[in-house]
Amino acid sequence: MAFKTDIEIAREAKKRSIQEIGEKLGIPTEALLPYGHDKAKISQDFINSVQDRPNGKLILVTAINPTPAGEGKTTTTVGLGDGLNAIGKKAAVCIREASLGPCFGMKGGAAGGGYAQVVPMEDMNLHFTGDFHAITSAHNLLSAMIDNHIYWGNELQIDERRVVWRRVLDMNDRALRDIVTSLGGVANGFPRQTGFDITVASEVMAILCLANDLKDLQERLGAIIVAYTRDRAPIYARDIKADGAMTVLLKDAMQPNLVQTLENNPAFVHGGPFANIAHGCNSVIATTTALKLADYVVTEAGFGADLGAEKFMNIKCRKAGLAPDCVVLVATVRAMKMNGGVAKADLGAENVEAVQKGCANLGRHIGNLKSFGVPVVVGINHFHGDTEAEIQAVMDYVAGQGSECFLNRHWAEGGKGIAAMAARVAEIADGGYSQFAPLYPDDMPLFQKVEVIAKQIYHASEVIADKKVRDQLKAWEAEGYGHLPICMAKTQYSFSTDPNLRGAPVGHSLPVREVRLSAGAGFVVVICGEIMTMPGLPRVPSAEAIRLNDMGNIEGLF
Repeated sequence: MAFKTDIEIAREAKKRSIQEIGEKLGIPTEALLPYGHDKAKISQDFINSVQDRPNGKLILVTAINPTPAGEGKTTTTVGLGDGLNAIGKKAAVCIREASLGPCFGMKGGAAGGGYAQVVPMEDMNLHFTGDFHAITSAHNLLSAMIDNHIYWGNELQIDERRVVWRRVLDMNDRALRDIVTSLGGVANGFPRQTGFDITVASEVMAILCLANDLKDLQERLGAIIVAYTRDRAPIYARDIKADGAMTVLLKDAMQPNLVQTLENNPAFVHGGPFANIAHGCNSVIATTTALKLADYVVTEAGFGADLGAEKFMNIKCRKAGLAPDCVVLVATVRAMKMNGGVAKADLGAENVEAVQKGCANLGRHIGNLKSFGVPVVVGINHFHGDTEAEIQAVMDYVAGQGSECFLNRHWAEGGKGIAAMAARVAEIADGGYSQFAPLYPDDMPLFQKVEVIAKQIYHASEVIADKKVRDQLKAWEAEGYGHLPICMAKTQYSFSTDPNLRGAPVGHSLPVREVRLSAGAGFVVVICGEIMTMPGLPRVPSAEAIRLNDMGNIEGLF
């Protein structure tokens, strides 16, 4: 049986004008700022005008730890939005924008798949509306202004050895992780060691995702700590007088993007991915706006629930005053087999025993999510080749965990293939069963917050951090930052820091390599194990296969 590729399916989409999509949510034409015919930004004035409306129900889609077999979290998010609309509900989808890094590296898109996609898919996976370019430019403008200030006399007495603001690029480029700048003599400034992160790891990205409006955006940008003086006094972006110009660069990027699913339902696409090194959620302004316009909002959080969902609960919901009404946990039979020890090449053969063994990973995530006080529904993303016995093994396991489980065929059938789960999720959301609470209080010491995440979510036995790290956390507490939540940076492939340790490991150690204060975004980044904030390209990057064909169409993107 021949299957169409995602890009082939997307190109066959019968798209409606973006004005028609806006009408579904009551967004007038004058409130849409079009980028072509099929995507638009929503004006801040309109967003302000709907703030007094009641909120709809918030549904979070998360997943088990990712495997090379694929899980389909975004596909399920899009499918569930279509499924809710298919059963007569007024629903919108809120997902994150795609980074160019994985698109040209590991061939990872961010628009869903099969018949559960957001379109225009090619635009979404490439430059889209230019938001990431604006973030990159604003971030690097601050970098340039720091070095320029030092060059022209250094009135603020910045210690060149204590400049903590690195540059960013939206591309995987390991050669830029650690570099020396300003070589070549006096005219080029003062040489110092620095480096690049990928744009999605930028604090500017996090600030855009967490800010409520342009005023809040500028205040947060001004609160970024960029360097320290010789006596360790902090220097802020506002001291460099960069916050105003950065806000100007981000003015349009701050406005959420509206597009559509293949079934012509509204989808908000705004904010950054990468929950392994960032907080990995779509923007607060997109989510809160959607909640004012739709009765049900389906959003996603990046990678596995140990990263994306934990940060959604402990960072985004805490900062924005949100609370999920229901959580959908995505799993696949194939991923259960891989967690049970089956190699990717052998996934085609039925192996119920491996499925049962691999379900420990699924069970860990169910328990973790329930610890936040929210009801959890498991959605099996169906793959061609899954056998009835394997599917039943997952169903039986989930029932034993006290949760409901649905087999979904949205990849092949669109919204109708997930209608049964959509009906149940809506029922749960309407029932008011959620008793959401973050995992830890604001006033808990920073290192203790790290331990809570490590022990309660990762099931580690200890956190290993040297004196320098612990002293730095205590110093930030003394400076008034002790109330901030924690943004863990670690491998997405395991509950541990070892990407090869699948399943549900217990008793492992969590080594903390570095901590970074994101004072403007409002969290502390804790970098664990060998995770990198600037990825590298694989041996054979997907960029090698991406090209324009004779018809002028893109090939190899997905």
